[in-house]
Amino acid sequence: VQLVESGGGSVQTGGSLRLSCAASIDTYSTYCMGWFRQVPGKEREGVAVIDRDGVTDYADSVKGRFTISRDNAENSLYLQMDSLKTEDSGMYYCAARRPANGGPWSLWTRYDYWGQGTQVTVS
Repeated sequence: VQLVESGGGSVQTGGSLRLSCAASIDTYSTYCMGWFRQVPGKEREGVAVIDRDGVTDYADSVKGRFTISRDNAENSLYLQMDSLKTEDSGMYYCAARRPANGGPWSLWTRYDYWGQGTQVTVS
C-alpha cells in the first residue's frame, strides 16, 4: 500500500490550495480516508474524513472552508482548502483506515496507512 500526497505549497492568507492523494490500494473504495495535519511539537490533528459511502466530517476549525472528496475510480482523495488562515499551516497527511477499524475518525492511531506528507504554509 502506498499513499502519495501532492499539492502543498505557500499561499497568502485568504488563498486556496487543493491537496491530492494517490492511493495504491486494491480495495480503495472500501477504506475510510482522512486528512491530518501536524506542526512541530504538536500531535497530529484530524482535519477531515470521508467514509466508503461518501459521508464526510470535519474539524470545527475548518468547517465551511475545507472540502474533502474522493474519486474511487481513480483511487484518489482530495482536500480543497479555501479561505486559508495562518493556523492552517502544517504538514498535511493522507491516511487510510481499514473497513474493520472503528473509533473516532479524528484519532490518528486508528489509521493503518499514511503518506509522506505535503507541506502547507500560509502567511
